[in-house]
Amino acid sequence: MGEMSQEQLEAIMGLIVNAGNAKSDAMEAIQAAKNGGFEEADEKLKAAEAALLEAHHAQTKLLTAEANGEALPITLLTIHSQDHLMTSITFNDLAKEVIDVYRRLG
Repeated sequence: MGEMSQEQLEAIMGLIVNAGNAKSDAMEAIQAAKNGGFEEADEKLKAAEAALLEAHHAQTKLLTAEANGEALPITLLTIHSQDHLMTSITFNDLAKEVIDVYRRLG
């Protein structure tokens, strides 16, 4: 297994940070909706979507490099980054549903 390049490390860290931000924004969106702040909830969901888009860009950079023959070492950090992304996507999808329920109840 080769050593990770600086560019690969930066992409992985970008993936982790942006996916984490997306999950935090989605949680804040749920809390806002719970308190009747649907405009704030919508803003937080937009922020979550923007952060997920940035995370996807980082993932795409890694996938493109690998497709071009630049091997990405499989480390706990690479697995952690993918875990963060998938968890955030799932959480964001669920947040939209929870907010919709709060909106219907309100």
